[in-house]
Amino acid sequence: MSRIIFWLALVFLVIFAVRSKIREAQKRHQQQFRQPPQPEGGRAAAAKSVADAETMLQCAHCGIFYPASETVQARGRDYCSAAHATLPAA
Repeated sequence: MSRIIFWLALVFLVIFAVRSKIREAQKRHQQQFRQPPQPEGGRAAAAKSVADAETMLQCAHCGIFYPASETVQARGRDYCSAAHATLPAA
């Protein structure tokens, strides 16, 4: 009878030790990949990043979209590069 109690106690201690190591590893993992707390204006910051997004324009020659800050205007149209601005209108 004492052998059974010994083995049950040993199994219980092994299970307890393994579970505590797993919990410890999970806590370490969560702390490592935890996102920093957002300031109170979390939504305001998200709205600001959207407001900072640049307007995209479409090239009159090739049709690709590019940022408005890179536009080349010629003959009243917007082009993605100076090379396309010098080409005849399509």
